Amino acid sequence: MRMALIGLLALAACTQTEQSSSTASPPNTADEATAQDTCGASHWRQYVGRAASEIDRSQLPPRARVIMPGQMVTMDFSAERLNIRVAPDGKVTEVGCF
Repeated sequence: MRMALIGLLALAACTQTEQSSSTASPPNTADEATAQDTCGASHWRQYVGRAASEIDRSQLPPRARVIMPGQMVTMDFSAERLNIRVAPDGKVTEVGCF
C-alpha cells in the first residue's frame, strides 16, 4: 500500500510539471494576445474586407468593440477584449485582442 501511495505521488508530481511547462505566459501586448487568440478573434477574422454592417453585434462576446473611424476608445490593454476596426469605407480592416 505504501509503494502504491508513493507511485501515485510521483505520478501527480510529473503531471503538474508537464501542465506548468505547457502553459503559455499571459500576453503583454495586443500582438501577443492576438497571436494567442485570447479573445476569440480568429472566429471573427472572416469579416476582414467585408462591410461592418454584416456583423451580427448580438453575437459578439461581452466587452467586444466595433471601432468606427474617428471613434474614441480607451487605451487600456485587455487581452480578453475583442476589437474590430472599421475603415472610413465601412469595411472591417482589423480584428484583434487588446
